[in-house]
Amino acid sequence: MKIVRFKKSDDIYYGVVVGETINLIDGDIFSGYVVTDHVIALKDVRLLAPVEPPNIIGIGLNYKSHAKELKMDFPKAPVIFVKTTNTLAGPEDKIVLPRMAPGEVDYEAELAVVIGKRAKEISDEHAIDYVLGYTCSQDISARDCQVRYDVQWARGKSFDTFCPIGPCIQTEMDPDNARITLRLNGKTMQDSNTSDLIFSCSKLVSYVSHCMTLFPGTLILTGTPSGVGFKRKPPVFLRAGDNVEVEIENIGVLRNSVA
Repeated sequence: MKIVRFKKSDDIYYGVVVGETINLIDGDIFSGYVVTDHVIALKDVRLLAPVEPPNIIGIGLNYKSHAKELKMDFPKAPVIFVKTTNTLAGPEDKIVLPRMAPGEVDYEAELAVVIGKRAKEISDEHAIDYVLGYTCSQDISARDCQVRYDVQWARGKSFDTFCPIGPCIQTEMDPDNARITLRLNGKTMQDSNTSDLIFSCSKLVSYVSHCMTLFPGTLILTGTPSGVGFKRKPPVFLRAGDNVEVEIENIGVLRNSVA
């Protein structure tokens, strides 16, 4: 099931995509809802970020191929960082290059886990029971801030619009076996499968829940595969006018342009 959050006129709704239409949801997607017979055409609405997260948790160095391109050992435990909620952007929203650091902004395609209910110190075995679903995301990063200027990643990861997500929350898929690709101006830059994850989605949810309470709507970005811009020769960074597409099998395509 594909859950979307959308705007029609001045009102915001949740719904379930069925072909080219949306069936409205009555209730709260985190505490109980029903899918109604009220139908709206998909073409007549503006899709929004499918969730407004209370927290955005990032995981670094979680694809084997990415660790290899960085020439780094596989981590022994998940590498956790945070992105502030001002980074949130939706489908078709613009990724805005920050005035103070516009020169080395990089793309990172990621599968994002959407937490469905409060989770604290849960086991790997039961972790998926706390997941509502999955969506496409980008962990946009200002590499100069992240790598050269600062001693930690917070600023480089947390400029406005640096976390586009969407277009939907897919509630029924195998998160550890899905093709993930990123296209920049039509050219494929990243092409992998979540089977290359070092730590599975259930392991990540469990591990992070032992570090902090996970509230409904929390996003866990699960890491990016190889092909990032700053490791290319020559490096490739985002520029105004670029178009970026993240596609994940069973979810769809997240499209954003750069301004």
